[in-house]
Amino acid sequence: MEVMSGAERDRLADSGEMTSPWRLWGPYLAARQWGTVREDYSADGNAWGYFSFDHARDRAYRWGEDGIAGVCDRHGFLNLAVALWNGRDPILKERYFGLSNGEGNHGEDVKEHWWVLDGTPTHSYMKVLYRYPQAEFPYADLRRLAAEAGRDGREPELSDTGVLADNRFFDVTVTYAKAAPDDLCVEVTATNQGPADARLDLLPQLWFRNTWSWGRDARRPALIAATDKGWTRVVAEHSLIGRYTLHASGHPTMLVTDNETDEIGLFGRGRNPSRYTKAGIDDHVVRGAADSCQVVEPGAASQPGTKAAAWYHFDAVAPGESVTVRLRLIRGDGHGRAFGSTFGSTMDLRRAEADEFHGGPPVTQRDLVRRRALAGLMWTKQVYRFRLRHWLEGDPANPPAPAQRLGPGARNVHWRHLDVADVLSMPDEWEYPWFAAWDLAFHMVPFASIDPAFAKDQLLLMCREWMMHPDGQLPAYEWEFGDVNPPVHAWAALQVYHAEDTPDRTFLARVFHKLLLNFSWWVNRKDPEGNYLFEGGFLGMDNIGPVNRSEPLPAGWRFEQSDATSWMATYALHLMRMALELARHDEAYEDVATKFVEHFLSIAGVSARFGSASRGIWDERDGFCYDLVSRPHGDGTVESLPVRVRSMVGLIPLLATAVLEPWVFDELPRFAARLNYLLHHQPEFGQFIGWRTEPDGRRRALLSLLDDDKLHRVLTRMFDEREFLSPHGIRSMSAAHRDGLTVEIAGRTHWVGYEPGESRTPMFGGNSNWRGPVWFPTNALLVQALHTVDTFHGDAFTVELPTGSGRRVTLGEAAGELSGRLASLFLPGPDGRRPADGKRVESGDSPLWSEHVTFSEYFDGDTGEGLGATHQTGWTALVAVLLAGWPVNG
Repeated sequence: MEVMSGAERDRLADSGEMTSPWRLWGPYLAARQWGTVREDYSADGNAWGYFSFDHARDRAYRWGEDGIAGVCDRHGFLNLAVALWNGRDPILKERYFGLSNGEGNHGEDVKEHWWVLDGTPTHSYMKVLYRYPQAEFPYADLRRLAAEAGRDGREPELSDTGVLADNRFFDVTVTYAKAAPDDLCVEVTATNQGPADARLDLLPQLWFRNTWSWGRDARRPALIAATDKGWTRVVAEHSLIGRYTLHASGHPTMLVTDNETDEIGLFGRGRNPSRYTKAGIDDHVVRGAADSCQVVEPGAASQPGTKAAAWYHFDAVAPGESVTVRLRLIRGDGHGRAFGSTFGSTMDLRRAEADEFHGGPPVTQRDLVRRRALAGLMWTKQVYRFRLRHWLEGDPANPPAPAQRLGPGARNVHWRHLDVADVLSMPDEWEYPWFAAWDLAFHMVPFASIDPAFAKDQLLLMCREWMMHPDGQLPAYEWEFGDVNPPVHAWAALQVYHAEDTPDRTFLARVFHKLLLNFSWWVNRKDPEGNYLFEGGFLGMDNIGPVNRSEPLPAGWRFEQSDATSWMATYALHLMRMALELARHDEAYEDVATKFVEHFLSIAGVSARFGSASRGIWDERDGFCYDLVSRPHGDGTVESLPVRVRSMVGLIPLLATAVLEPWVFDELPRFAARLNYLLHHQPEFGQFIGWRTEPDGRRRALLSLLDDDKLHRVLTRMFDEREFLSPHGIRSMSAAHRDGLTVEIAGRTHWVGYEPGESRTPMFGGNSNWRGPVWFPTNALLVQALHTVDTFHGDAFTVELPTGSGRRVTLGEAAGELSGRLASLFLPGPDGRRPADGKRVESGDSPLWSEHVTFSEYFDGDTGEGLGATHQTGWTALVAVLLAGWPVNG
């Protein structure tokens, strides 16, 4: 999988620790900080309402910062980003605009266009393009259109307002190249793509995150802007990261203010902590306020502040013309030749090294998609700071926290130990600017192909004592750390482990020890009846069920979930594989491996038979797996009824498969003996283990939740184009449910139907839909499961693909075709258009749009159009490894 070569590889080799110098600066600045749980100090938990986009201009953030195409140090203290003004907007364009959950007709949604064009893992080179309208940004129109659209309407986009017509926008390209770990060369180029002259103001901004206003740390950093005949600069001094100097090319007007809340203007109360506030630069540029910030005269210096801008004004940029400003951020006092020959040579060298690292410049569309996916993935890294105890209690300098924040049922009240100050990979720059455990696990597979040290660090970080709950639970996501994501951490650790030429057994052991705690948490909390059938709630698949599976059923009834049970069977097999690998070098792990194979067999056995009707998650009538609802009776019997909705919850059992290679039986005799003992004394387990004798007489085994007959029957449905198989992957719900169906759950009737596109229900915010679209994470797991079974059966096991076509293929060939269908989302089809572009503006004929690949959260189950979050180069970046031929080590 590895493609690394040259100078960037050498930098990575010297940067195994996340505190290494080359990792100090990166794209760690969030694209959105407002509307997050961290900034919500309300009594009702309405994060969107408590800190809105409209407040972000005037109000200091508590836990982070945001900006456009920006960078910061890994601690999040000093930030550099680009602000713009077209002379018409009511506010500076300092951050991306989008709708909050209550404003969007399909949940929260960003209403801007930007693309990450290139990057390297140490962030020695980064390039981002932001598209800025020349007309007034239509904030009100976008809110109105979303309100009018309703749940059944498409999400309105920026192009729907007409503001981008005739290409009346600036393409603003921001390029970063490090001359040294703490020496950043920055070039900002704005190109007028429209038909007429247009005004533009560029305002690169440097500022400190506010750490001094909360009553917990009185130390106050300072920056001073100064100009002279030969240079313009800002000197920033911080007690922890030291002194940095930002040089600005040319002769911009230097503006200085403070990153402080405008208490008077925003709330009409009290007094402001500083004469100048966060919006001081905005007020001066947009409103012409003379005394809202410091304006540095030529040859003079400002008084200390905490936010500064270099204001470049271009009165009339001609059509096709580009304007460029250069910046250089250097540790220390800088130097007088910041924009000498070394600036240009650094840009050229780092660009060439990026090409070298990725195996050369993109030649084919496949090359382009892979490189853009990896570039976007690297840009998902953000500083995540959150000391939950302080958040729950409130800060000394602020009013006391509302009592509701600490009461029963309050958000995250049982996670007081959580104390994070790290760079984490986020699901999406804007819509999900906070970690989610299972998203992060999937991210690490493509990360392992370019930066295995970071991949290992992230997986270990989620298991550390300041993240993992003392009871063993992994934190799910910011909105509710105590919710449950599918247990894919062990799977991801195995992928990362096998991605390196020299496997890191210490890493594997560290993850394994922590996951022992997590597995026990699942067994103790999500199998309350002790019957090996598991609950779990929504398990990351939001609205896939007819009802919200995270909410309790009427008294006496409970869910026994096909996906939760299958995830746990899969989890047991992954931990077994980890233990077997470790046992090759330490026999103490051999006994642990037997524990997990026994746990897998116990889950498998019960999943096939359960309750008064001897019913498991497998349904013999339909040849498929379903959730169950069950309730015990006083006579000791258990009533269980299937929820006969064919969805991804019934395909997850396919993932519970593992091959025991001959070395296991050769090198680990105690494990082999215990397995033989189990099969002798509990022969019913034999249906879950297949055996094959190699030509040399050595044996291999296949552990699988589904035997060959059940596997055939499930795959017949999965590869049926009338059901799960779409032109671009496996749907999350069978298209056989297009007309909908009613099901009875716990005595109540519910309706559910196939919805290939955006969600029509508000469940889990309504911004995600698992009732028909194609999702990359589960599809990638299915690809690997098919490969795994194929390594055991080979040509002896074939399936029809598509079902009913008469064309039979091996499971390896089926996996390859599924990978191809997924990749085809981003590759031009016969009509020259990418299916993922759908009906969006990117699908037009203009190369200004069509040359850019957008990686969405999920994809329409019929057309392939990208939906949901539009910068989901987190798990959708799995396309990069699929294009490279993954899985290599299934």
